[in-house]
Amino acid sequence: MPRHAHYVPHGVIPAVLLPFFDDLSIDEKSFRKHLRDVAATDGISAITINAHSTEVASCSFEEQRRVLAIAQDEIGGRLPLVNGIWADGSLEAARIARMAEEGGASALLVFPPAPFTLQQSPAMAVEHLPIIAFQYPLATGQGYPRDTLLKMVEAVPTIRAIKDWAGNVPQHEMHIRELQSLSRPVNVLSTHSAWLFSSLVLGCNGLLSGSGSVIPDLQAALFKAVQGNELAEARRLNDRIYPLAQVFYADPWVDMHNRMKEALVLLGRLPRAVVRPPLVKLSRAEIDRIRAALVEAGMLSKAARDAA
Repeated sequence: MPRHAHYVPHGVIPAVLLPFFDDLSIDEKSFRKHLRDVAATDGISAITINAHSTEVASCSFEEQRRVLAIAQDEIGGRLPLVNGIWADGSLEAARIARMAEEGGASALLVFPPAPFTLQQSPAMAVEHLPIIAFQYPLATGQGYPRDTLLKMVEAVPTIRAIKDWAGNVPQHEMHIRELQSLSRPVNVLSTHSAWLFSSLVLGCNGLLSGSGSVIPDLQAALFKAVQGNELAEARRLNDRIYPLAQVFYADPWVDMHNRMKEALVLLGRLPRAVVRPPLVKLSRAEIDRIRAALVEAGMLSKAARDAA
């Protein structure tokens, strides 16, 4: 059973990164330190693993099991763990879900199956674990149309939240207004990290973000300020977050977590920024842009930038 029973996904949920050695094996020591660093942040409510940010598509089933075991060992007693379910087939999704349940995950973040468009509600394998449904943009063919989403929520009572990546402001606002007002409310967790301030002011009950692996403190402070209607403070925090969002979520967006690893190296929090293929090492010019953004955000001194 999960260590954090009756967990309802809400608040600030960073999605952590997964460090690798140069031979592409998992650097467990660095991963443990990264988990401790992020988990020590005041104001976060959970941690997400085995998701986009941990390069789950490039990790084997056994590696995903090990990632969960390490996270449980390091921080599972303090924070709920949200475990991603990334699989193209329902049988494999069910196998991963059972592994996550046995490993003590508190919730499942269910990714849509890549080869299929989604028009019907899925049958979930683990009925008693809270589920976060990942809402992709409708243009991808993998997003849930409004009626489908509402039918899913009605048919699957363990859906307690959506990770909203609709990419469309009116649709995002509709999700917030409708889902969070249901007789059994479903929280909307924003993953619009490129425009997080704008998203949160619409009324999201939380956020789930890979950039929380780098700036969990700024995200927690921003969420608190927005929840408290402290607009001036929220704008000040957003001014610090903005330059990082600009570099992290630049085209091509598939490099977003690659860039976050480089940021943690520049901050001295990771020893190296190795990614698994098909991702590749960033150029020196792009790393320099990340360094400049960290300086602008007040996270790295100008002296450190100039020394580099």
